[in-house]
Amino acid sequence: MHSSQGVLSGALPRIAADILERLRTASPAVHCITNTVAQAFTANVLLAAGAVPSMTLTHAEIGNFVESADALLINLGTFDGERREATLIALDVVRHRGKPWVLDPVLIDRSPPRAGFAKSLLARRPSVVRLNAAEFKALGGTPDAASVSHFAGEAAIVIALSGAKDIISDGQRHVAVTNGHPLMAKVTAMGCAASALTAACLSIEPDAIRAAASALLILDIAGEIAGDAANGPGSFASGVIDALHNLDAVALEQRAKVS
Repeated sequence: MHSSQGVLSGALPRIAADILERLRTASPAVHCITNTVAQAFTANVLLAAGAVPSMTLTHAEIGNFVESADALLINLGTFDGERREATLIALDVVRHRGKPWVLDPVLIDRSPPRAGFAKSLLARRPSVVRLNAAEFKALGGTPDAASVSHFAGEAAIVIALSGAKDIISDGQRHVAVTNGHPLMAKVTAMGCAASALTAACLSIEPDAIRAAASALLILDIAGEIAGDAANGPGSFASGVIDALHNLDAVALEQRAKVS
């Protein structure tokens, strides 16, 4: 393990607590181009963390919304023409203004056109790509630490691979997070919300691997706390929002499982 990697892993709970505090103080605006099933839960997760969501797709105004936002999420879950056009408009604004953005290539393993569009977006240099193992395979990677690190280094972006063990790498530094709860896989839009929270963290933390690793750690620990009291997926989903709203540095430090 590189010393810089070890320092980052050991310090991540403190880093995440600092980022969460800054989120709550700054209330950054995050514009989300996301799928229809994810909008409400994603918005509520952002609000619980302290960020302010917006989600318009209208071509006449999306440029203005992205212009005034602090970060952007591009989620490909609903792959329709309106969202593809909105994505290109939004990314033109991001390019000119130097704003951070996150790509969530949802279900690219199921659709070649979707995968092709996602690969074209990689050329526009997202700050972070947040995805699962099947989606990472569709981009040509093997979902293990070495492949994630290689892909991140070659693309010059941060890869945040979610799973039972989250793997986050910028090609030089590598962090693994093993927090979370099994019910997180039973609530739709949990991964979408993780990507949105990553964008929120990027808006106030310029080091993309710190922002991405902190976002996943924060949401994973909120999931653990919610799981302690949940009776099933329904109560768990609302519990995650409550746990995120009440999360503090003590819980992050006590519960973090980072290597």
